[in-house]
Amino acid sequence: MSADRSVTPVSFVFTGARLIDPFNRIDTYADLAIEAGRIVALDHAEEGSLPYRDVNGCVITPGLIDIGAHLREPGPRYKGSLESESAAALAGGYTRIAPRPDTSPVLDSAAHVRTLKERASEIDGVRLIPLGALTQGLEGQLLANMAGLKGAGCVALTNLRRPLADTRVLRRCLEYAATFDIPVIFHPEDAALAAGGCAHEGSVASRLGLPGIPATAETTALAQWLLLIEQTGVRAHAAHLSCARSVTLIEQAKQQGLPVTCDVTMAHLHWSDAALEGFDTLFHLQPPLRTQADREALRNGVKQGVIDAIVSGHLPHEQAAKMAPFAASEPGMSTLETLWAMGWALVEEGVFDAATLIRCLTTGPARVLGLAPGTLASGESAELAVFDPAYRWTPDDTTLHSAGRNTPLLNRSLNGRCTLTLSEGKVRFDANN
Repeated sequence: MSADRSVTPVSFVFTGARLIDPFNRIDTYADLAIEAGRIVALDHAEEGSLPYRDVNGCVITPGLIDIGAHLREPGPRYKGSLESESAAALAGGYTRIAPRPDTSPVLDSAAHVRTLKERASEIDGVRLIPLGALTQGLEGQLLANMAGLKGAGCVALTNLRRPLADTRVLRRCLEYAATFDIPVIFHPEDAALAAGGCAHEGSVASRLGLPGIPATAETTALAQWLLLIEQTGVRAHAAHLSCARSVTLIEQAKQQGLPVTCDVTMAHLHWSDAALEGFDTLFHLQPPLRTQADREALRNGVKQGVIDAIVSGHLPHEQAAKMAPFAASEPGMSTLETLWAMGWALVEEGVFDAATLIRCLTTGPARVLGLAPGTLASGESAELAVFDPAYRWTPDDTTLHSAGRNTPLLNRSLNGRCTLTLSEGKVRFDANN
């Protein structure tokens, strides 16, 4: 398995695949012809004009887009590098990643953003569309140079879970972001209510003796943000929702016409706080996994279209970060390479259909960030991924590209994998080479 750095755009015909393109409302079985790196036909090419590549039983989609994965550069290389995490993204079918700004140094200036993009161009990896810091140093005090960050290519601003000094600073941030028409991504969490917690405040945490984080830590902050979004008119996105009440609040806000979108991590669609039994630190996440009822509400939110995007929440760690007792371990999970298998498992379970999954991984994230989505339309540059739902594989040291092995799926046999990723008409990942 490798990332192919060939400079020659590909020319061949995919045969036997299911094509799913939510933007163009395509969901059909057809050939897909690519010539000199561009899509030339969605039905069939002239017989014999191009070599054929049999992908019978596979699913072809526009390249996936992820919001807020941590690519660990610039920063400590023992947790990962742009090379390792970019390779992981391509192996997961992603062609565009909006990386987090909490690097070292923080992406709070145009110079830092340009340096990161130049570094990414050197390795010819996944395309980066960075998130900039909402405040200087993510310290929650002074506003970052929003115009400069936007000019350098940042598609949105965020302070992640770092608290802002007070609501006046928050309001100023939103007013300035609205002035420059740049989206703000927020992780709703009341820092005081969440302080010291590591698990959902409920029966599981009580039984295990773990300090809890109540659902109101999320919903209280979310309600405050929504009121200020209504006042300022800023385009805003609520990241990593974890509880049922949050879904209801977002649904109500959308019905009122507020310019707000939201996402959920794949982990929160799969697991609940029941996974914490045994103190497995691989399930130590921010926000915490909550109840099964919350998980069902998140799944319904995706199915009903209230939730706009499914994100990886990719946060690779070295082994030592997860070796401490649960409360002292570092939260986060490595997910880019296993996300497709997890998503397709939910499709097969009947949680939602394939078109919904692909929408939340392609057009949904593009809409959140104000980007043109990738498509399978004729004339477009080939930016797509091929997924084989029947591909049997095991995430381990020989198959994973990410430096992080902090996944509960490590050494477990999975169904479904990205087998080929094309970007700018070139093969960037091929599972068979």
